[in-house]
Amino acid sequence: MVAAILITLVLAYFAGSLPTGYLVARAMRVDITRVGSGNIGATNVFRVLGKGPGALVLTVDLLKGAMAVHFAPILASHWSPTDTAALPALAALGAVLGHNYTCWLGFKGGKGVATSAGAMAALIPSAFGVTVVTWLVVFFLSRYVSLASIGSAIILPFATAFFVSGPTRWPLVGFTSVLAALAVWRHRANIERLKAGTEHRFGKSKLSAS
Repeated sequence: MVAAILITLVLAYFAGSLPTGYLVARAMRVDITRVGSGNIGATNVFRVLGKGPGALVLTVDLLKGAMAVHFAPILASHWSPTDTAALPALAALGAVLGHNYTCWLGFKGGKGVATSAGAMAALIPSAFGVTVVTWLVVFFLSRYVSLASIGSAIILPFATAFFVSGPTRWPLVGFTSVLAALAVWRHRANIERLKAGTEHRFGKSKLSAS
C-alpha cells in the first residue's frame, strides 16, 4: 500500500506540475512570470494575453486535476496492487501541489484554484458544483476573482460534509479542509490587498493576482 501511495503522489504531482500558463505564454513570446501579477495561472493569462490563451490555460489546468484523480490511482494500483480508497484524494493533493510548486519553475507556480476544481469535479462532483456556484455568486457581486476563489475554497469542506456519506465522509472533509487552507494561504497577498482596499476588481485597467 505504501508503494501505491507514493506512486500515486508522484504521478499526480508531475501531472499537476505542467506549467500550462508559462508554456502558453512562452509560445506567444511572453514570459508570464514577468508581466501582470507574475502568476502562471489562468487569471493572469486572461488579463495579459486575452480570452483565447486564458481559456486554454484554464481548461488544461482543470484537466490536470481531473486526470490525476482518475488515472494516477489506476496506474499506481497496476504497479502495486491495493484497494485503498484514499488514492484518488491523494492524487488530487499531489496534482495541486504540483501546480502550486512546480519543479519546472524552481518550485514556484500558480495558486491551484483551477487544478483543485478539476480534481474536485472528478472526486466529489456535487461538492464541486456548490463551489462553482459560490465562486460565480461572489465574483458577480464583488468583481474580485481572488475573493471568489477564497470563498469557494472555504465552502468546499462544508459542501463535502453535506454531500458525502459513509466511511469516507470525514477523511474527505479533512482532505478538502487541507486543500481549502492551501488555497487561502496561496491568496494571502490578495487578502492583504483586500483589507487595504487596494485589490483591483476584474475589468479594471490594473488587475492583481487571483
